[in-house]
Amino acid sequence: MPRGKLETIRDCEDFVRGCTFFGVGGGGAPSKGLKLLTDELADGRVPAWVDLDELPDDAWLACAWGMGSIAPLTPEREAAMAAVGLERWRVEKNLAAALRELEAYTGRRLTAVVPLEPGGSNTPNPLAAATRLGLATVDADLAGRAIPEITQTLPVLAGKPVTPMAAVDLWGDVSLIRETVNPAMAERIGKFLAVAAFGHTGLAGFLMRVGEAGPVVVRGTLSRCHHLGRVIREAREARTSVVEAILEATGAVRLFTGIVSKKEWEDRDGYMIGKTTIIGSPGGGGVFEIWFKNENHVGWLDGVPVASSPDLISVVHATSGEPVTNTDVQVDQPVVVFGLPCVDAFRSPRGLEALGPGHFGFDIDYSPVEEP
Repeated sequence: MPRGKLETIRDCEDFVRGCTFFGVGGGGAPSKGLKLLTDELADGRVPAWVDLDELPDDAWLACAWGMGSIAPLTPEREAAMAAVGLERWRVEKNLAAALRELEAYTGRRLTAVVPLEPGGSNTPNPLAAATRLGLATVDADLAGRAIPEITQTLPVLAGKPVTPMAAVDLWGDVSLIRETVNPAMAERIGKFLAVAAFGHTGLAGFLMRVGEAGPVVVRGTLSRCHHLGRVIREAREARTSVVEAILEATGAVRLFTGIVSKKEWEDRDGYMIGKTTIIGSPGGGGVFEIWFKNENHVGWLDGVPVASSPDLISVVHATSGEPVTNTDVQVDQPVVVFGLPCVDAFRSPRGLEALGPGHFGFDIDYSPVEEP
């Protein structure tokens, strides 16, 4: 029996809203995620998810994800796309295509799909792809938060292979990566395929038996996202504090409230990298800065680091409670910044090496966000 399902457009909106919150500024475009889910509803299919334990141990599952920069499309990039004849997408459902390519290459018939991460697109997209293909979607993900690199996943921490991988971009280009020398090269090759596709590609990999997946997934992700999205909407409809509702539903800590005063970014090597500056609301004072690489990774209050990856740093609109991605952050937006603890595995020495502040080049000692 499904643990959850999306039977209406409102269900889909709630789900994408929660996914975007746990996408910590990245995780893909919510508008794309919503369209993919509502396309399934329009075609008479209901996106749903199941617990891992409901699947046979010997069944095969794979992860499907989108890879690329979340940076906005620029006129320069549009011109470069036109120069090589890329005018309109040929394969909008490219995660479904990547999963089928992985099956064809490996000869393994999939039973289920697990998302790589929470995110406005990177959770709805594999859910929609599995729904379209008649596969189960596991109520889980591989990281507990959105991440910029596939090396920052529980399977990689546990030594499981990423490859073989299949990649299909929106233009219809297909690539198969049989093996790589290490997971870092799998990330690099996948990212450069996304760069070649002018932004994004869809991949399928992390092929494994259901029976071996338990220790390397974060359980309950899709249910958690759906619940939080509904909580935010219901608080807004009831005209109660959305911020308090988020705090109660997630166990997060409120890091800052203010107005976005500056947004600096660049599209570098397939990542959107930059910094958002937020000034304190009247009467509050202070300056909060967030450095991001697709997702938010370090937060400073008046120059002092107060939160960092692997913990989660999420930004929402102060009035509506809508989560805000780094693509969509705008100057003069009123926002609230939340911090949430990561899953325990990323607080291990190996987890911190993969996703801690030092990985991103910052000489900052990691301190759990929930500690004063």
